[in-house]
Amino acid sequence: MYRNHTKAVRIGDRVIGGGNPILIQSMTNTKTSDVAATVAQIQRLAEAGCEIVRCTVPDMEAAGAIAQIKKEISIPLVADIHFDYRMAIAAMENGVDKIRINPGNIGSREKVAAVVRAARERSIPIRVGVNSGSLERELVEKYNGVTAEGIVESALDKVHIIEDLGYDNMVISIKSSDVMMSVKAHELLADRTPYPLHVGITEAGTLISGNIKSAVGLGIILNEGIGDTIRVSLTGDPVEEIKSAKLILRALGLRRGGVEVVSCPTCGRTNIDLIGLANQVETLVQG
Repeated sequence: MYRNHTKAVRIGDRVIGGGNPILIQSMTNTKTSDVAATVAQIQRLAEAGCEIVRCTVPDMEAAGAIAQIKKEISIPLVADIHFDYRMAIAAMENGVDKIRINPGNIGSREKVAAVVRAARERSIPIRVGVNSGSLERELVEKYNGVTAEGIVESALDKVHIIEDLGYDNMVISIKSSDVMMSVKAHELLADRTPYPLHVGITEAGTLISGNIKSAVGLGIILNEGIGDTIRVSLTGDPVEEIKSAKLILRALGLRRGGVEVVSCPTCGRTNIDLIGLANQVETLVQG
């Protein structure tokens, strides 16, 4: 199992990697600066079974809100950073448990080094995230398009930047909306790194299409023993992501608990409202 080969990384009071259980993540879609709305959504997510939550930190107002949000939630909080290294440092100063960055869009080596220095001082892990949609032009040209090999090379390049700065408290995330490209990329990466992997199919889509793509992609990846924490990316209420993630883990035998509702698909012999009844039962037993 690849998963047993990854190092353990602590995120707040949770640990991923090192053979620990796979944890479920989601991301808020509120404005982070709206503390009340963000806290309310995180509490709903936690009640549904979310174990790590991420929020965007696009400006100093959002970074400043982290301190108050942390006081009112019970699960680890990750700050999602794009482009501005100062947001990463401010989020860490305000008590965030992990940051997610792409060193390639943070800017100069000095800016990345400042982020790493702040993380090291507080023992805060860095999630290195690479998305197929933002793959560097030279890698697209090298591999004649966006490919799994290019995604993996891009991710490892970013990891090496942070390693060269003397830090190895990392988690890696490589994502694509192409299911089979994601599968291949994770297979390639799992053999080449000791760091825990956050797994998901990015921009998966709406409730139906997103669930199908995520179930197929995550099902294949997790069944190969790859992955330490997961997110089902859906367009809509993030609580739905938690329901889906729990079902995927249960279907693979990676999580126990809850009640599985088994119901007939119905046919012309059905004499009751079995569809409505099955939906009611499933709603009642979700947990």
